[in-house]
Amino acid sequence: MSALTLKDALNLTAQALSAGRQINASPLTVAVLDAGGYLLALQREDGASLLRPNIAIGKAWGAIALGKGSRLLALDAQQRPAFFAALNGMGQGDVVPAPGGVLIRDDQGTVVGAIGISGDTSDIDEQCAISAVEGLGLRADAGVAV
Repeated sequence: MSALTLKDALNLTAQALSAGRQINASPLTVAVLDAGGYLLALQREDGASLLRPNIAIGKAWGAIALGKGSRLLALDAQQRPAFFAALNGMGQGDVVPAPGGVLIRDDQGTVVGAIGISGDTSDIDEQCAISAVEGLGLRADAGVAV
């Protein structure tokens, strides 16, 4: 696979929302971006709060922009808060350094996109993202083992 398609992105959002329902997660919002950081799909469950789309996109965009899952970005942000504050003024989107943004890699390890989820705790958001990516037979890269 050299690029995510719209069909892939819609399947990822469906898989992620299904994973959330299986564990009775709070209403989720799922964003899928391509390798260039462009939004392919966004779905917000009924009851998800107002800022969830921006947060989900920010988790995925940060992963793509910096080349690592947002769990690792969260650790980096704790060590270098001024750097992360500057990032949000530099990029085309905001970086949200909290678990739930996962790089999507193909079977050769090439990054083909990212998925970001917001709505429950960051750990549950990330769990649903990983489940969705792996459910499509792709490799999820959250940054560090959970």
